[in-house]
Amino acid sequence: MIEKGLETFFEVFLNKQSVFFDKRVLQSSYIPETILHREEQTKQIATILAPALKKDKPSNIFIYGKTGTGKTLTTKYTTQKLMQVSAKENIPLKVLYVNCKLKRSADTEYRLIAQLATELGKSIPPTGLPTEEVYKSFLRALNKQKQNYILILDEIDQLIIKTGDNALYNLTRINENTESQISLIGISNDIVFVDNLDPRVRSSLSEEEIIFPPYNALQIQSILKQRAEIAFNRDVLGQGVVEKCAAYAARDHGDARRALELLRVAGEVADRKNYKKITTEHIDEAEGKIDRDRVIDIITTQPRQYHLVLYSILSLQAGRSNSIFTGEVYEIYKSLCGKTNTSVLTQRRISDIISEFDMLGIVNAKVISKGRYGRTRTISIEIPITVLPIIKKILEESTRV
Repeated sequence: MIEKGLETFFEVFLNKQSVFFDKRVLQSSYIPETILHREEQTKQIATILAPALKKDKPSNIFIYGKTGTGKTLTTKYTTQKLMQVSAKENIPLKVLYVNCKLKRSADTEYRLIAQLATELGKSIPPTGLPTEEVYKSFLRALNKQKQNYILILDEIDQLIIKTGDNALYNLTRINENTESQISLIGISNDIVFVDNLDPRVRSSLSEEEIIFPPYNALQIQSILKQRAEIAFNRDVLGQGVVEKCAAYAARDHGDARRALELLRVAGEVADRKNYKKITTEHIDEAEGKIDRDRVIDIITTQPRQYHLVLYSILSLQAGRSNSIFTGEVYEIYKSLCGKTNTSVLTQRRISDIISEFDMLGIVNAKVISKGRYGRTRTISIEIPITVLPIIKKILEESTRV
């Protein structure tokens, strides 16, 4: 009986008119024909990479800016155009892309180099070989082609968190041991992470630096309208929908990715409720859903040290109305490290982690002056109350406290 009901449900769904024409256009992986409001950054990247077409090695590039400012999109767009010309002119060139936030590809130096070697045709087991042997296989694969390679390391700060400086140091020095040439493009939301790098790595990585500023509300509106024309059927967007999406995103530091996600989820909400038009009420509902999912996703994907820091903050906040200070968090964190047999990071590194949580919207960390006693930060949790029990459970399971 249930099976028959489900079959009917799916048949009705299949024949139901959707508000969407092509939902993929609203996904972050979609690359449009034209990148709006990033003409200057596109030109900068193109100018730096162009020598590869003459078989010269381009400079390494460090690209940074807040989430949703078009860093990855613009980099992929520019390298895609570069590859089209290299293919047309039969110029040997290859672009490799790694998202360092993904556990399967960059949670250890071994896995990162193994993935790169695999993309060049060398089969490497996921574990079992000495890291030095994996590097040798990667070098052999590079030398086999004798060409230029452009390696994009997206969320490069996550690589440093997981592996330290070593992997990045080896990659910046790899050209000394190969006839092929690798140029690195590092992309990061964390504009201060380079300050903690080994000076040799920092100077090699940041040969060229490109900053992506946040979009303003009008720029986000034009981006949404560009995508909406392809993503939705005609006349399904209600009055004020695009403007409200843009206003939300501008409030969140000009995050165009969030604006696109908000519009997509609002369309899904309208579809499920059998609405023919997307309204501003659907935007409000979508924002609540995204906030819950986003917080859970962000925290789940953070390293264990981050979980210990956040658990320390949550422990201090419980049943307390006054402010939480960085020093207090550090004392609780050290205690938790002792209980869980975890190496203790420096207080400066813990302060950096709190800054990252602030940037992600998980906490609010305000710098306050204490006069002649210097400065400190007050910390408060920004996680929605409805999600807190889920977050606490995730942290307890991760840290085993």
